[in-house]
Amino acid sequence: MQARFIIGIGNKTNVPILSYTATSPYLSANQSKYFVRTALDDASQVPPIASLIQYFNWRQVVLIYEDSDFGRGIIPYLVDALQDADAHIPYRSIISSVPTDDQIKVELNKLKTMQTRVFVVHMSSDIAARLFVLAHDAEMIADGYAWIVTDSVGNMFSTFDQNTVNSMQGVLGVRPYVPQSDKLLNFPVRFLSRYRQQNPGAPDPANPNVFHLWAYDTAWAVATGLRKVGPLTQGFKLPSSQNSNNSNDLSMLAVSQDGPGLIDAIRATRFQGISGEFVLVHGQRQASAFEIFNVIGNSYQGAGFWIPKFGLSKKFITSFGPSDTVGLNTVIWPGGSAQPPRGWEWPVAGKKLKIAVPVKPAPNPFVDVKKNLVTGKFDVTGYCIDIFEAVMQEMPYAAPYEYVPVVDPNIVTNLTISYSEICYQVSLKKYDAMVGDTTILINRSSYVDFTLPYTESGVQMVVPMKKNWSSSLWVFLKPIEPILWAAFLAVFVFTGFIIWLVEHKESRDFGGGVGKQFVNIAYFCFQALLAVPKDPKLKKWLSKFALINLVLLVWLLEKLYSASLTSMMTAHQLQPTVFDLNQLISNGDYIGYQGGSFVKDFLKSHKVEEHKIRNYSSPDQYAEALMKGSWNGGVAAVFDEIPYLKLFMSKHCRNHSIVGRVYKTGGFGFVFPKGSPLVADVSRAILTVTEGDKITDIEQKWFGRDVVCNSKADAIEPASVVTWSSLRGVFFITIGLWAVAGIIYALLWFFPRQEEERVAELAIEHVHGNRDESIIWRIDRDSHLVIRLRGNPPPPADDAGPQCAVARPESGHDGVEPTPDVRNVEAPEEQVQTVELPLLPASSGNNEAVNEAEAAENSQNTGRLLRRK
Repeated sequence: MQARFIIGIGNKTNVPILSYTATSPYLSANQSKYFVRTALDDASQVPPIASLIQYFNWRQVVLIYEDSDFGRGIIPYLVDALQDADAHIPYRSIISSVPTDDQIKVELNKLKTMQTRVFVVHMSSDIAARLFVLAHDAEMIADGYAWIVTDSVGNMFSTFDQNTVNSMQGVLGVRPYVPQSDKLLNFPVRFLSRYRQQNPGAPDPANPNVFHLWAYDTAWAVATGLRKVGPLTQGFKLPSSQNSNNSNDLSMLAVSQDGPGLIDAIRATRFQGISGEFVLVHGQRQASAFEIFNVIGNSYQGAGFWIPKFGLSKKFITSFGPSDTVGLNTVIWPGGSAQPPRGWEWPVAGKKLKIAVPVKPAPNPFVDVKKNLVTGKFDVTGYCIDIFEAVMQEMPYAAPYEYVPVVDPNIVTNLTISYSEICYQVSLKKYDAMVGDTTILINRSSYVDFTLPYTESGVQMVVPMKKNWSSSLWVFLKPIEPILWAAFLAVFVFTGFIIWLVEHKESRDFGGGVGKQFVNIAYFCFQALLAVPKDPKLKKWLSKFALINLVLLVWLLEKLYSASLTSMMTAHQLQPTVFDLNQLISNGDYIGYQGGSFVKDFLKSHKVEEHKIRNYSSPDQYAEALMKGSWNGGVAAVFDEIPYLKLFMSKHCRNHSIVGRVYKTGGFGFVFPKGSPLVADVSRAILTVTEGDKITDIEQKWFGRDVVCNSKADAIEPASVVTWSSLRGVFFITIGLWAVAGIIYALLWFFPRQEEERVAELAIEHVHGNRDESIIWRIDRDSHLVIRLRGNPPPPADDAGPQCAVARPESGHDGVEPTPDVRNVEAPEEQVQTVELPLLPASSGNNEAVNEAEAAENSQNTGRLLRRK
């Protein structure tokens, strides 16, 4: 109040006001041009304090401060800085500016019953001295406690008596750093000498503190400013008497005419003072560094420094140094330990933890709450409860607790209270924690803290099994999906078309009428499904290439088809009714879930209509609903978390299956309020339990050894069917090869090779029963044909000379020589006779007759000779 009044007068009269003791943030040099603060603002020490909290990883801090403008001024800055350091302030202890010892003891007793053991003290040095003496008597300067004092205490530490210092053992403090210099070393001697001259006979004062140094530098700054502006000759100017009727009115104060120039000179002053570099920014002295000190023995020791650019450092540095300089030197804490306190302890006089436990309408192996009719208390048991109790046994300290069942008022209607609602009540600190089958979800983590999960995570669905179609009439079509059948049929037809297109002009087997050509091509390609056809022979390389492609594709499909069909025919005769959530939605089926869980919101988020969702409370109800089916008052599937589905399958494995994708969740965890210090310790204890044998024993106790039924081994998944997507690459390769061959064939078609002129053709067809073979020779102009007859021809006729070597056909069985069958075959430029001769009988001899004059008319087999008329 006094400082503000003086600042107001200086602003009114243009007289510079310099203060080396006004440290409250409420006073700002920006409010008045003529106010200059040569001391440091209390808010400047907030960053080093927040760095200490963050360095020791403390998550909760209690502020103890004086109930005055000086005490309250730093609090908003501390709150913001601690929030940035991820630290929470659960309580603020406010001490009267004129407190009694009893008032201080009352506050200390409150603090003693709290969990938090980290205290930041900001108050005048005389009140702080009394506080620490009483705290030491209350055994609060002991193991597990951490005390940090601001510079209001640190700057005045040299004035404390020995009793106060003994009561502050292990306290950490923050104060402005004063660099060592010759001026500083000589200052105490000069100060003491001047003091004795001005105060003869008076006792010697205490060693100079930082306020003495700031006062010296302030006087030096004024002197430097006066030297710059020169003599002050303009004096003061009185205001006009018309401005006021009261001679005592402040408006009648004279206004300095030299003030504006002097204040500008002072604000621009910069020099190396006895307390360090003197620099003013907007009329405010700037901090260069802070010293972290640790009270040990009869005095203190330096623990490190805080530098604006580098943070905490073991040494005072002006640039980035080696990593071993980061942090603090060894600190001795209250109680004499060098181990940093955890920051919180379970209070000796504290109450028990209130653990919320959800109550369900049906017995549940995870959490089961029953009321003892004899004692009137609730008996809480279950898998989750055993896990929690095992975890609490692994805690490094004792944390007493009691279970508080949370009962839904509508429990008579089988409605379970929402777990999210209980989590919200924990966030409001109605309960200290929640234990149960609570799933870790992102939306819940926004208002509560979860421990590490103690179960596997995920949501899946369980569906009833139906009779498999391995006994169906059309089961042989099931191994390959319809689109793949259609693709194969297209390849089959296209291959036949290619072979016909290429071969029908060269081969008589692919000629004839349209019906005959179609049957021949279909029969020929069908042979490729069983083996490579050998008859008729293909003449063109393109048709051979197309056939090879078809054979390779048939071979691959045959292998996959056989494997898939074998799997279907030999597998168990049950399969799931549905396989995924999308199928349920498209069918419009009803879906079940466990009442009170988050699964309802999960289903709604996946576009399941709310009226299609039905809630149940026990595995038996699941089984009954699945047996009824979606359209008979039941459901087609039940969605739940994996641990619950395992429990369901352990009892109802025979006719049900867990199918579909696993929708990942965080698993089951314990719930605590935001910022609870228990979370870290409980999470570490969970790791100890889950990595050991305790978790196995607990699971066997509640679920038995065979918790999960291997239902998937009895179910036929859609993956056993050969799909188009799995083989489309093969078809694309086949099409690509066809395209390349087609381009080559087209090039050869447009650029044909020059062939020799044909004169005639000789075609010999061998007919034997239902089989026939034909051979065609081209007869060119300059070529000749030699036919060799192998066999034992009959003796020649009487009129034939011995030199005749042409074999003649023998008479038929009736002794009459057959007349040759002569037919005219029309051709564009020539007529060809077809002569059909009977088969000559063979004998044991091997004679050979050769007629080189004309084409032979006899052969071992009946033949057709084509010759020019």
